[in-house]
Amino acid sequence: MSGAAIRGALGPGGKRMKRRELQQLSPVHGDALTALAAAVAAGLIIGVERGWSLRARPDGGRVSGVRTFGLIGLTGGVAGLVPDLVATVIALGVVALVAVGYFRTADRDHLSATNAITSVLTFAIGMAAVRIAPVVALAAAAVSFALLSSRRYLHSLLEGLTEKEIEAVARFLLVALVVLPLLPDKQMGPYDAWNPRRIWMVVVLVAALSFAGYVAARRWGRQRGILVVAVTGAIVSSTAVTAEYARRMRDEPEARSALAAGISIASIVMFLRVQLLSLVLVPSALPSLALSMAPATVVASGFALIAWLRQRHAPAQQIQLGNPFDFAPALILAGSVAVLSLAARWALQRYGGEGIAVVLGLTGLMDVDAAVLTLAGLPGGSLTPRMAGAVLAIPVLANTAIKAALAAGIAFGRGGVGAAVPLLAALAASAGAMLVWAI
Repeated sequence: MSGAAIRGALGPGGKRMKRRELQQLSPVHGDALTALAAAVAAGLIIGVERGWSLRARPDGGRVSGVRTFGLIGLTGGVAGLVPDLVATVIALGVVALVAVGYFRTADRDHLSATNAITSVLTFAIGMAAVRIAPVVALAAAAVSFALLSSRRYLHSLLEGLTEKEIEAVARFLLVALVVLPLLPDKQMGPYDAWNPRRIWMVVVLVAALSFAGYVAARRWGRQRGILVVAVTGAIVSSTAVTAEYARRMRDEPEARSALAAGISIASIVMFLRVQLLSLVLVPSALPSLALSMAPATVVASGFALIAWLRQRHAPAQQIQLGNPFDFAPALILAGSVAVLSLAARWALQRYGGEGIAVVLGLTGLMDVDAAVLTLAGLPGGSLTPRMAGAVLAIPVLANTAIKAALAAGIAFGRGGVGAAVPLLAALAASAGAMLVWAI
């Protein structure tokens, strides 16, 4: 403050005014300084990535660097402090300078709009630091840094994708970002069993999880062999992995030990996947479910390790899995969840918790994920956390029994029974633990 302003802040007789009144006279506040610091920091964060990405450019080949992006962030912060009209003029000036810099490089080999767009974004982030919140600006800068630095990784994800898979991804984006928000978020139908948005949301969740496994299986399965395919393929469908490996056991006797290990590993992944879904959708059931699944997981892991040690160099082939983003399976899953939710509500009203256990057990014969979704759709308080976890373990064990039957039946007399033994042992371990626990 100037000397006159300080003298004016003094009351009669030279007494000082209250501290709050002095702060109100100050043109610069601590909050504004913090916001400006966040704006500069956001610009420097983005500038570090841009400077590193463009480090190979010759001198004069870069329009903006670390300092420039820091100044752009500061400019955005200052624009956030001034009136809107002045801020608009400043913004137009920044855009003009960026445009000039972009056209200066238009005839060069490294033509890209990324730097220009990033410059404008940095200015906007600087304004957001002042007009919204510093934490928002820093978060936006962090996301920008991550996106800009993942250029090669994002491009590599596109390599090898077919036109059919791209179309499937487009359909998924429509059902996730367009259809989902339009669905009503309320209970409806008989017994108030259906919440359209909740049913569709969990379908989106399962489809995204499946696609992650699908991409991993296509990208690394052939190189990493049976183990990697068992892990990544089981994210899509442990039943599909079991059926395919049992088929291969008939034709590849030299790889039977590794294939048997892969079948056990696929079931272990299924155990973990169900617990992950439970954590997201039915968190109260997770402790009881994890306790019920622990014996099966330990037993299956032991058998898998023994089988894998018998043959470490099995031939590597890749399972041909269907695209998990096909729209028809998503609709089938949504329909099955709706039907099973209605059946579970009816069983709950008529028979209590025992009825739900039967319904979910039958569900697990076909789809364990659908069983989790069905339980997640029940009203809060329908089951105690302990009972919910135990009930959720029933479809997992039922599905394990189905996979054991598949392995033994498809490769009967050619290692199929041996591959089914770990699954049956895991089933018996958890079933026995649940009985002891119940007693």
